[in-house]
Amino acid sequence: MITTVLFDLDGTLVDTAPDMAHSLNLLLAENGEVTMPHETIRPHVSNGSEALVKLGFGDNLESSRLEQLKKRYLEIYQANVHVHSCLFPGMEKLLEDIEQAGKNWGVVTNKPSWLTEPLLTSMNLAERCGCMVSGDTTAQRKPHPEPMYHACELIGAKATECIYIGDARRDIEAGNNADMKTIIATYGYIGEWEDMNAWGADALIDEPGQIKQYFND
Repeated sequence: MITTVLFDLDGTLVDTAPDMAHSLNLLLAENGEVTMPHETIRPHVSNGSEALVKLGFGDNLESSRLEQLKKRYLEIYQANVHVHSCLFPGMEKLLEDIEQAGKNWGVVTNKPSWLTEPLLTSMNLAERCGCMVSGDTTAQRKPHPEPMYHACELIGAKATECIYIGDARRDIEAGNNADMKTIIATYGYIGEWEDMNAWGADALIDEPGQIKQYFND
């Protein structure tokens, strides 16, 4: 029986792409580079700051320059973490349905806690979620199962009672490695080059409301 629904954050629970893309464009403009269309940046958002910096500035950056740009990108994003970010359409209704069904929900993300917590607090989600596991909460990050097991401890559930929803291969691998049911959020930040069928998920959903059929099983 499913007692708990766990979400990846960026591209699954919250549409953070507008603020993350805007922050990259602010960084590009600050460095005299040409800004990029939102739709070009969006598929890379789930891969974090390093992937975004490389997208904007190229793959051949010297390590010191890459670190400098990453640091500055995160400063800009921290200041803009909740300007246009919002729940995906249908997600608020899903969260209400989970809560009304007496089930738990929580977040397991690779985003650092100093970004995760302010974002969820600003969105009035921090007090509602049963657990908040960030990329620096445990020694290992997804796709390692340690964050998943830690979420179970915090929320008081067995891994086999959990569904994990994500929009990246590492999300599905993390959930599978922990023996959870795994679902791909196809509405998330997934590039056209990705082969979702190769990720090994139990199911795919096109909008949040479709998750209900799995926690009602």
